Amino acid sequence: MVRSMTGFGRSTAELPNKKVSVEIKSLNSKQFDLNSKVPSIYRDKEMEIRNVLLQTVERGKVDFSIYVEDINNNISSQINQGAVENYYDQIRDLAKTIGLQIPENIISVILRLPETIKTESSKIDEAEWQLLFEVIDKALQQFTAFRIQEGQMLQNLFEQKIQSIAALLKEVECFEPERTERIKTKLVESLEKIDVATYDQNRFEQELIYYIERFDINEEKNRLSNHLSYFIETMSEDKAQGRKLGFIAQEIGREINTMGSKSNHVEIQKIVVRMKDELEQIKEQLSNVL
Repeated sequence: MVRSMTGFGRSTAELPNKKVSVEIKSLNSKQFDLNSKVPSIYRDKEMEIRNVLLQTVERGKVDFSIYVEDINNNISSQINQGAVENYYDQIRDLAKTIGLQIPENIISVILRLPETIKTESSKIDEAEWQLLFEVIDKALQQFTAFRIQEGQMLQNLFEQKIQSIAALLKEVECFEPERTERIKTKLVESLEKIDVATYDQNRFEQELIYYIERFDINEEKNRLSNHLSYFIETMSEDKAQGRKLGFIAQEIGREINTMGSKSNHVEIQKIVVRMKDELEQIKEQLSNVL
């Protein structure tokens, strides 16, 4: 089945003195691109967390965050005096340089800046590590479910567009008798204008075969039909197939373009334009497929 690269998952669990929340979201990307926000108390497991994410996410631009909320206010905190003094000196010098007064609430402003509050975190025991990875796993389950749901919408769209191209391909067959007759007529008229006897017969037959093959689009129609079937078949595979579908779409486009250039028929060329429009809508959404 098709899975989208767009996904979202969130999970929360409570410990005796804190609440841990995990959030993961992703957008399309050619590779696994992770942007993580992990509290310092969990940094020891950051590489392990990354590996867990890579196995499930596989591909995409990923934002991963862990939030820790103190419940019982048991974690002791203190002001980082050195950081506050440094911020104050910088603000004072800047205010003096540009000719502004230091605001009255300068301390409250500074305390919202990074590293002004120091928190003494307790050592993480094995039970908390296990709980953390359980929360991550639940968030990833939601994330995967979201991707499957979004992927189903994409698959429905692709099936509709592929069926439209297949229907347009059948329309081409309606114009084949007229097209073939027109080519024959044009060829006969050209032959009547020249004296065939003055030419090398073998060379003439070779040129005639080349001319006929040049306007024959049966091979392109057969290959296009096979590519359309292969596209549908690939979508049912239970693995990431975004790149593979992209390659098949390129082959579909190649056959459509060749058929249009060889058809030498106005109505068929109009159908080819409509095929290209349907295919372009497929390509626009393929970038979102895992």
